[in-house]
Amino acid sequence: MVDTARRLPNTSVMATRNTDTARAQLIQISKVLSLEARKGYGDSAASQGIARFVRERVARLGAGVGSDDRRLLQRLDGLFAGYAVMSEGERRRSIDDASRIVEDLLAATPSSSRSVLSPGQAASTPVATVRQPPTRERPLRRRVARSQVKSLADSVRLLPGVGEGRAAQLELLGVRTVGDLTRLYPRRHDDYSNIQPIASVLFGRATTIQGIVQSIETHRTATGKQVVSAIIADETGRINVMWFNPFVARQLAAGARVSLAGRVEQMRGTLCLKSPEWELLDDETLHTGRLIPVYPLVKNLYQKSIRPLARAALDATRGMHEEFLPPDLLLDEGLIGIADAIEWIHFPDGATPRAARQNLDAARRRLAFEEFLALQLGLLQRKHAWQSQPGTAFAIDIDALRRFGESLPFTLTRAQRRSLSQVMRDMAHEQPMTRLLQGDVGSGKTVIAAAAALIAIRAGQQVAVMAPTEILAEQHHRTIRALFDAMPEDLQPRIGFLSGSVSGQQRDVVYLGLREGTIDLVIGTHALIQEPVAFNKLGLAIVDEQHRFGVEQRARLRARGQGVDVLVMTATPIPRTLALTLHGDLDVSTIDELPPGRQPIETRWLPERQRGEGYAFIREQVALGRQAFIIFPLVEESEAVDARAAVDEHERLSRDVFPDLRVGLLHGRMRTAQKDEVMLQFRDREIDILVSTSVVEVGIDVPNATVMMIDGADRFGLSQLHQFRGRVGRGAERSYCLLVAGDVSSDGRSRLQAMIDSQDGFRLAQIDLELRGPGDFIGTRQSGLPELQLASFADVRDLERARRVAEQILAEDPELATVAHTLLRRRMESFWASATLDVS
Repeated sequence: MVDTARRLPNTSVMATRNTDTARAQLIQISKVLSLEARKGYGDSAASQGIARFVRERVARLGAGVGSDDRRLLQRLDGLFAGYAVMSEGERRRSIDDASRIVEDLLAATPSSSRSVLSPGQAASTPVATVRQPPTRERPLRRRVARSQVKSLADSVRLLPGVGEGRAAQLELLGVRTVGDLTRLYPRRHDDYSNIQPIASVLFGRATTIQGIVQSIETHRTATGKQVVSAIIADETGRINVMWFNPFVARQLAAGARVSLAGRVEQMRGTLCLKSPEWELLDDETLHTGRLIPVYPLVKNLYQKSIRPLARAALDATRGMHEEFLPPDLLLDEGLIGIADAIEWIHFPDGATPRAARQNLDAARRRLAFEEFLALQLGLLQRKHAWQSQPGTAFAIDIDALRRFGESLPFTLTRAQRRSLSQVMRDMAHEQPMTRLLQGDVGSGKTVIAAAAALIAIRAGQQVAVMAPTEILAEQHHRTIRALFDAMPEDLQPRIGFLSGSVSGQQRDVVYLGLREGTIDLVIGTHALIQEPVAFNKLGLAIVDEQHRFGVEQRARLRARGQGVDVLVMTATPIPRTLALTLHGDLDVSTIDELPPGRQPIETRWLPERQRGEGYAFIREQVALGRQAFIIFPLVEESEAVDARAAVDEHERLSRDVFPDLRVGLLHGRMRTAQKDEVMLQFRDREIDILVSTSVVEVGIDVPNATVMMIDGADRFGLSQLHQFRGRVGRGAERSYCLLVAGDVSSDGRSRLQAMIDSQDGFRLAQIDLELRGPGDFIGTRQSGLPELQLASFADVRDLERARRVAEQILAEDPELATVAHTLLRRRMESFWASATLDVS
């Protein structure tokens, strides 16, 4: 064991060699030793092995030194003899002992003074020497009180620098434990790995420079702001730096050796850095000189504060993240281990900047696959658990279905017939049905739902249809009742309606009818899953716009009966491949064609200056007896958002633009009764123009409406724009969609052009997915699915692969109960713990 208290003799290595060159060699050794420890002592920190790396550096340092130094360097070299075949414990001791030797060498070797040239000076021109302040050199190897952190579940308060206030800030980010902090993944990484001499920096480029603070001062601008100005110099030149944070002046002093990273800008004709990241060059770089993690933040929590905390959490938990993916899976999928993935997703290391970026990509891919696998395991287990319950094998009344079809005023499309066959097959099976029926706006999903309801009712069961809003529930009530009213009277079911606005005696009649079985079919909102509701024999639950309900709400509706069949519907198209994998607990039926006779909706993009032309066109259509929608992104004006608002625009349009027409107003803050009254007035042609917010995305069927004008169209997602457009074109007359948008971003232009080019909701959904990438594409916050931190639903190939892997694992071990899958089950449960289970 090396005596770390012993100080090196005056005739040190650095006394006989160029101090800066030797010091650079020692720093390089220290960094590699630190990296080897972080990577779990796998002899992977140096490309040709630790032993060879240290031997080469010792050889460069050892020429011409005194005997004491030579013996110390020989001891350093000897610590790694046979390192490749050592046990992990032996390697750990070797790294610890070697780190102490390097620390002692560095402590006895101050940095030499430097000559710093300004950009215009020749190398021979003498300049003032900048003296390094007499500060104590801190060891490069990080020292974290690991003894305090015993497990990933330990409080983040055990980390140095985390007091009550900082812990409260971290809790707002979902971080309570040290393990949570290691799983707080950066939103991105800024590339400051390009360390350059000051003389070679270029305007507009992101760069890292390292040098000495020549001068630093604080002054006030004409507006009273405090500005910190500094001059940083290295052997090649000087550069001006400024910060708009007065605290920097308290942390930096002339003579300090610093590393700075940022984008090179110009000020009064000279290059400068404004508000760069910076850090002292006496520890491992966290903010400069590498790929820098950028974390989500909350008020008064800054990147410079959270990066050291993340580093401390990683150091304190080294070796605690257990590998839960089977070794053969890692090999088959080409995935790195969990330890490297957790380390590199924060601070990717590598021998070169390119290698560091490759390691970051490898970490992202591993952790994204892990999220996809946990998602699929949870969904498939849910499906297995539901379908393992005893269900009802419905007897299909073919004659009733035939008579239902004959009563329809149209012929089912091929896609509708295919979907109905899939539903009938599921309902005839003893396993409970769990099927998603997806189709574009106006594709005829409601007819399939009505046919499924008829099957269940003819088999002696009750049916519940649940919609997310009263407007949509009322729409279904009218549509389904009209479908059944056209049938022979002996086949017509007894229908009830239940929502929050149904009260008193009317509500009690529905409750009684459901309990006694005198109501066959009830249509309503989430009022159907409230406690007073009890069914006599619920056999089929139909949920519309399923992404607007939590998974838990669907489960509560199913729980109203025994082995209930479930059919969920959505008019938000999802590419079929994605739907099959994303809705892992559901089988998928897709209605991918529109009924014949549906005319395409002509879509135009109007710049803001042409808004008046849009109003004139609406006036022409109203003169022909038609009606129009005008949609706005906000209810009321907001200082935070530069967009028009429905309430104010309704007043302006009524007063200045259409004073002679009947202009109505609809928005989400209105009471349900008010919204229903406006909707009925518009449907009954008592309103010519309906000004609305996105509340009309679903639920209003007005065949006489032929114009949909969307003001601020670039502020809506592509799928939502397509939903708005689907509110028109429901009658026999030609219909139009006018997209009004001014200063549009690149993504906004892509969305608007896609709307003009395509009427295919599934095609638009794919484009929307590609444009929006990861995040809340299908409303995971509403659907009850966990949030994905790294995985993107656009990565369909990885999602499909995770689906197949999950199926294989569950085929062998449905409950993940074996020892081999214990850790995997824990990871899945942890992942699903973040799901939104109830949004009622």
